[in-house]
Amino acid sequence: MDFTADEGHDEIRRAVRDVCAEYPDAYWRELEPSKYPTEFVDTLTRHGWLAVLIPEEFGGAGLGLTAASIVLEEINASGGNAAACHAQMYTMGTILRHGSSEQKRSFLPQIASGELRLQAFGVTEPTVGSDTTNIKTMATRVDGGYVIRGQKIWTSRAQHSDLMLLLARTTPIEEVEKKTEGLSVFVVDMKAAGDALTIRPIKTMMNHATTEVFIDDLQLPGEALIGEEGMGFRYILDGMNAERILIAAECIGDGRWFVDKASKYASERIVFGRPIGANQGVQFPLARVHAALEAADLVRYKAAWLFENGNPCGPEANVAKLLASESSWQAANACLDTFGGFGFAEEYDVERKFRETRLYSVAPVTNNMILAYLAQHVLRMPRSY
Repeated sequence: MDFTADEGHDEIRRAVRDVCAEYPDAYWRELEPSKYPTEFVDTLTRHGWLAVLIPEEFGGAGLGLTAASIVLEEINASGGNAAACHAQMYTMGTILRHGSSEQKRSFLPQIASGELRLQAFGVTEPTVGSDTTNIKTMATRVDGGYVIRGQKIWTSRAQHSDLMLLLARTTPIEEVEKKTEGLSVFVVDMKAAGDALTIRPIKTMMNHATTEVFIDDLQLPGEALIGEEGMGFRYILDGMNAERILIAAECIGDGRWFVDKASKYASERIVFGRPIGANQGVQFPLARVHAALEAADLVRYKAAWLFENGNPCGPEANVAKLLASESSWQAANACLDTFGGFGFAEEYDVERKFRETRLYSVAPVTNNMILAYLAQHVLRMPRSY
């Protein structure tokens, strides 16, 4: 079965490239170290690319995860950074699959038009890291809704989002039979939250607009609950599979940017009277990483196809993210080696993209966690944690 054949995908690629051409490398360079690419995100929104997954009845394109992944891939392959907007893609599925009719009517048309941004995803906490079921943020039932107290970290784009999906415990972990029970997902109007949310930026080695969020007596109406109370862990697993597939696509875009940049440079850079690209020591690392990217790309398409058709895709989504992030980092190093000293100069953008793609070996899930997942759930080996 060919998961990749679709003429419409070529049209998406061309159209996204045209948008990205308005924002060349110099645009991204000038945003360093921490300015949010507001103009770029607004342009993508105006052209409808951040509404790819929203059904047509709500003002979106009504396309699938494959199309969304291609949008993000092309942004990175063009030299940009899709992290500025990718959360709107992978958090969308939680509302689309589990949100009420009223939530969809209230939020989706405004997200599609750009009146609202859904860019923040509050899951990770400083004391538990990847151990999501042990989060401490609590949502307590009160008359008419919930009061939430807790803290989140690595909540990227919280300062640039109108809405946030928030995971909290609605039943203490000691009161549930399985630790995956008793977690719930809420949609938070961040402007209405006011002083109940304190957002503090975290400076990082790449321009990622990430923050920590302190939640103090946040009052939410009952309508803010997405789906059923206590079922939130299952809901975010759907979102996490989509996230892994989309991150894989971004890494593939990064990898292709590195390979294209290095191949062109190697063909033009003359040392000792000939192009350095004529040397197998330069050729082979780039050829090898090209092959690795092709393999990762095929798994990305398979995972997206399974997701779109409502089939289990956990193994494929995780493998796609693992292979793509490893190959993009391999491509980054091969590109830097090709450029030599010039690769460290800001004007060539290699060092910027080098820093950006390194993130994805660790986030949104470390590759070691993916290996543990594959060992336990695919290879049926004993649980390691």
